[in-house]
Amino acid sequence: QVQLEESGGGLVQAGGSLRLSCGASGRTFSTYAMAWFRQAPGQEREFVAGIRWAGGITYYADSVKGRFTLSRDNAKNTVYLQMNSLKPEDTAVYYCAARMSTWSGLYPPLSQSEYGYWGQGTQVTVSS
Repeated sequence: QVQLEESGGGLVQAGGSLRLSCGASGRTFSTYAMAWFRQAPGQEREFVAGIRWAGGITYYADSVKGRFTLSRDNAKNTVYLQMNSLKPEDTAVYYCAARMSTWSGLYPPLSQSEYGYWGQGTQVTVSS
């Protein structure tokens, strides 16, 4: 089993920055990919950014490309999502997810169904 815990959400003005953290504990040696998803009120959960653990290959949704950066600290089993130039439309609950099995393809999976472990979520609110 793997436990994920997010932190770092909050309220920020448009144009500001936040850094989200996701710490993993438990069977972390089997991690194949980790990702951030978000869900705004009344909307479906959507992929934001992900990282393939082997090789550190990252992938970003077009809506955040150039503004958000995903990084990791292997020693701490933690991934970070640095969010810059935040916009009101970035307001959502952000979830960390982990996948513990292989898949075909180079980039981390984009579908939430591909991830078996989830954190509880952290609220990000961007005011205009």
